[in-house]
Amino acid sequence: MIAEELQKSLGYQFKDEKLITEALTHRSYSKNINNERLEYLGDAVLDLIVGEYLYHLFPEAEEGILSKLRAALVNEDAFTKLAKRIDLGKYLLLSPAEENNGGREKPSILSSAFEALIGALYLEAGFDKAKEVSLKLIKEEYPSITPDKLLKDYKTSLQEITQAHFGVVPEYRLLSAKGPDHKKEFEIGVFIHDKEYARAKGKSKKTAQQEGARLTIEKLKKELGI
Repeated sequence: MIAEELQKSLGYQFKDEKLITEALTHRSYSKNINNERLEYLGDAVLDLIVGEYLYHLFPEAEEGILSKLRAALVNEDAFTKLAKRIDLGKYLLLSPAEENNGGREKPSILSSAFEALIGALYLEAGFDKAKEVSLKLIKEEYPSITPDKLLKDYKTSLQEITQAHFGVVPEYRLLSAKGPDHKKEFEIGVFIHDKEYARAKGKSKKTAQQEGARLTIEKLKKELGI
């Protein structure tokens, strides 16, 4: 049985094993059949699921606030958290090189695979099942959703920490930008007083900066005991 434990954690058993296999296949493993098309579909499905959820959750919120809230839940960082909640990295099909490069923990790979998995779920079981599974995970990861909690991003939090402890703001340096224009991957370094604290990759500079800020916060909490 393909990824039996994963399917149990989703609460859904795929009838078409080829579909879930495709959702778990990274392009490094197979150029011909991989999860990029399902990722595209899952992204659109999740956008609608989260949009509808927030619409009903905050009936008084204006369109601008709803859009910001959705952006806080529909992004690489949020999907990576949901992927880790179901231990998705364990089941991915990766090339040996990507495996050795820590691919099972990479936010870009985990978030894409999560989108692909929801895309596959939508194709086989329909919107309601994709919604049920997605919202269950979202509610587990974010048990108390408020605008204040969601809209305070990692970069803002990191700036508050560095100003309080170092008297400076962090610097985000672009280290590399690889891939074709439609699928670039950016690598950002986070520096404080010219000391590099973290590196992170993402599909956009903003995503990479947010992930870099998150990693830096984790490091500083250990170093500073905060």
